[in-house]
Amino acid sequence: MNDTYYEFGTAADRWDRAQMFFEAKEYLTAARILGGLVEEAPEQVAPRLLLARSYYHSARLGRAEEKLRAVLERDPVESYARLMLGRTLERQGRRAEAATQLRMAAAFDGDFGPRES
Repeated sequence: MNDTYYEFGTAADRWDRAQMFFEAKEYLTAARILGGLVEEAPEQVAPRLLLARSYYHSARLGRAEEKLRAVLERDPVESYARLMLGRTLERQGRRAEAATQLRMAAAFDGDFGPRES
C-alpha cells in the first residue's frame, strides 16, 4: 500500500494539504500530493507551479525545469515561472540560459533595470 492519508480527499483538500506541507518545508511530500493534482487538472497553473517550486527546493532541478517549461507552454508571460526557471538554470550552472529567462521575467514584471537620467 503506497497511498497515504494525504493523497485522499477532494482536490481542494489535497491542494490545502500540499500547501501545508510546502509551508512546513516538507517539499517531497508536497510534490507527491501535487503530482496527482497536476495529473488530474493539467490545465491548472497553480498546482504545477507549486510542484515546480517543491522540486526546486528539494534540489530536483531537472524535474523543476520540466514543470516550469510546462507552465510556460501554457502561459508564456507567467513572470514567476520565468524567474523560477532562471533560478533553476542558474543552480544547474547554465548561466547564459538563466540570464535570458531572468531578463524576460523582469520585463514581464515591468522591471527594466536602472534608468539613466
